[in-house]
Order: sequence, then C-alpha cells, then structure tokens
Amino acid sequence: MSRVYNFSAGPSMLPEEVLKKAQSEMVEYGTSGMSVMEMSHRSKDYQEIIDSAEALVRELMNVPDNYKVMFLQGGGSTQFAMIPLNLGLKNKKADYVITGQWAKKAAAEAEKFITVNKVASSADKTFSYIPKLDKSTFSSDADYFYICYNNTIYGTRYTTLPETDVPLVADISSCVMSEVIDVSKFGLLFAGAQKNLGPAGVTLVIAREDLIENAMDITPTMLQYKIHADNGSMYNTPPTYGIYVLKLVLEWIKEKGGVAELQKINEKKAKILYDFLDSSKLFKGTVVPEDRSLMNVPFVTGNEELDAKFVAEAKAAGFVNLKGHRTVGGMRASIYNAMPVEGVEKLVEFMKKFEAENL
Repeated sequence: MSRVYNFSAGPSMLPEEVLKKAQSEMVEYGTSGMSVMEMSHRSKDYQEIIDSAEALVRELMNVPDNYKVMFLQGGGSTQFAMIPLNLGLKNKKADYVITGQWAKKAAAEAEKFITVNKVASSADKTFSYIPKLDKSTFSSDADYFYICYNNTIYGTRYTTLPETDVPLVADISSCVMSEVIDVSKFGLLFAGAQKNLGPAGVTLVIAREDLIENAMDITPTMLQYKIHADNGSMYNTPPTYGIYVLKLVLEWIKEKGGVAELQKINEKKAKILYDFLDSSKLFKGTVVPEDRSLMNVPFVTGNEELDAKFVAEAKAAGFVNLKGHRTVGGMRASIYNAMPVEGVEKLVEFMKKFEAENL
C-alpha cells in the first residue's frame, strides 16, 4: 500500500488510525454480528454510537448545556436555507458578511425567505482578506448575523469575531475542531463533516435551544431544527455509517489531547508553509498575512503554465489535490487536522526543489 499526502479541500484525508479502526470493524461491529452499515438506527448498538458521538462533540468543543447537537444531512448547503427558515421568523431580516463563494451562496439562499443586509464584502480583491466591519452598517432589528468563519477556497479566516447584538451564526465547515472556538459566543454553528470530522454525508449543527423553537410556517418538516433536536437526530434514518466514522475521528482528536493541542500542531504546520511562501522567490501566498487560514493555504507562481507544471510534478511525487479552486487558480494546500507535520515539511522540501529547478 502506498498512501499519498492528500491536500484536498474536501472530501479530505482522514487519520490513518481511524481508517484502520473502521476497516477492522467493517464486517462486524463489536459483538453485534453485523457491520454498522447494516445496523438498524433504532438498535441499542447504534444508539450507543450516536450518543457517544454527541458526548464527544460536547466534551471536545465545551458545548454549553443549553445548546443542541445535531447530526444532519444535506451538507452545508442545506443549512443556507435552514438557518433563515428557523432563525429568521421574528423580523425576517439578517446581516451577512460576504467573504467568499460559500457566504455568497448562503446569502443568496437566505434572500428567498428573508431580507439580507450585506454589511461588507471582500469581493473587490478576490476575497483575499476579511473586511473590517462598521457597526453602523449592521441592522438593529436583524434576527441573526452570519459569517463564514474560515474560507476554504480563498484561504482567509476570522481572527476577531464581529461584535453583534444579535445571535452570531457561523459556517465552520473547514475549521471545526482545528482551533478552540467559544461556542457560547454563537447562536448557531454548522460544519459539513468532510473536511475535519469524517466522510461526506454528515453535517454537524450546534444551536442554542431557544433559537430553534419556532420555524416559519412554510418550513418543511425535514428542515426544522426542533424536529431533529427533539428526536436525537433520528427523526428519519440518519447517515449512520458517516456518524460512526465521525465518532472514530472524535475519539482520535481526544487521544491527541483535544482541540487545544491540535491547534498548536495546526499553527506549527501553517507557519512552516507560510514562512516558506514569504521567503520564496517563485511562490507567493494570495492572502493578506493577518487573515491567513490555518487550514487552507492558496499560493501561486504568477505563471499559469508553471502552476500546472507544479501540480503535475507534485502529483507524481505523491502530493495530490494541490490544484487551486477554479475561481482563484494557482495552488491550494489544505492542511486539516489529519495532515501530519511531516506532510507539510515534505511538501515544502518539494517546493524548494521545484523552485531551484524552475527559476
């Protein structure tokens, strides 16, 4: 077996220990006589799996007791509709900061149901920075304030949260459990699992329970948070195997010392790559230094043909999925929790070799 260093933005690499654990339990989970993939979600064995997953989320993220933890389907994109339908009932208005494609899509979806006030945008410079916010542009009667905490495509992240008088909502899909987040500062957090938590198909939602009591009348049953919260994420058949693998990833995070310890490792990995980019004569980062993501690092040579050559040669050397998003071009290294320090060090070694051969 030959494992590559997978820098995909998502679905992304999983810890090898998790994959081996899942492999060992594929045919039979415990003494159940069956795979988790075959197991009834109403069984005692599966109830223990999902209960354990929720308990680990609460422990690792220090989730307050007055917040609900849900494992939902439909990816982050379904949350773009669920959030306004469930949180936008009072004044049918919300503030959005547009820092990339996902925030832009979230705002467009919300506009189908409520009035959206776009308080700031960094589109003028291809979303290469987090815009400074002017509180005078905020809506005093907004039902919530929406941000994308870490921007997967453009490689930016919030280092200072907006100061709002209304519930703060954040998409944390590409940074969940990569750094310590104070859940109590948010009304709702959500994350597609396929970047830092597990395989595609599960979406983690953490919501303050008082915010999800009343959805709009038009809200389909499957899009009501309260329905899922009241039924322990099992109103319908949940993505059972995905939640099981997510539980294994959470166990791995705990074994590594928890989120605070992973944050130290992630900061180390990011520093290795950014320090090289800042000193390189060939490669350069595309994000202003103060807003750089710990998880997604876009970079370019300034020459499209050279970029393509780098991606091809990197793949041949075992560094895959480094091609940048089509809206940005260049390259992007996603260095999520499962990426070891060694992977980043070896990537930098390869970049140095490529630079020497192509300057």
